Amino acid sequence: MSSTAIFINIFAVGCIILAFIRDRAKTRQAFIIGLKSFFRILPIVLIVIVFIGLFLGLVQPSKISKIIGDQAGFGGIIFVALLGSILHIPALISFPLAASLLESEASITAVAVFITTLTMIGTITLPLEIKELGKKMALLRNGISFIIAIIIAVIIGSIL
Repeated sequence: MSSTAIFINIFAVGCIILAFIRDRAKTRQAFIIGLKSFFRILPIVLIVIVFIGLFLGLVQPSKISKIIGDQAGFGGIIFVALLGSILHIPALISFPLAASLLESEASITAVAVFITTLTMIGTITLPLEIKELGKKMALLRNGISFIIAIIIAVIIGSIL
């Protein structure tokens, strides 16, 4: 385990201890809520992990590299940006997926745009956004987010 992971875990345990000292009832209630949330999303997370495992096991790294690697060019970036915009994967799963894609020779630019579009664009939640923000604002927000995601990815790709 890296020193960063150790630090984060020690910090989290310290915060839990502090919360427990300050208010045991609220801390217990928070743990119950957290456990319920965990068990509610667990089936979805497991399904996504299985699909990712199958995908990475069945698709050769050379194919992944060809589609979203350095030689794929701007078309690969647009493809993965659209994919990230459509998929509804929790951020908790998207980061290990990004690491797996990088190990399978995907470009840093493609992975950056994938993660950015996953977190910034809400195709699945668009109907709710339209209801709350109005059609024009929701579409504008998602369109601008898509463009910004590509800009972020290109900048990251040129730096690294």
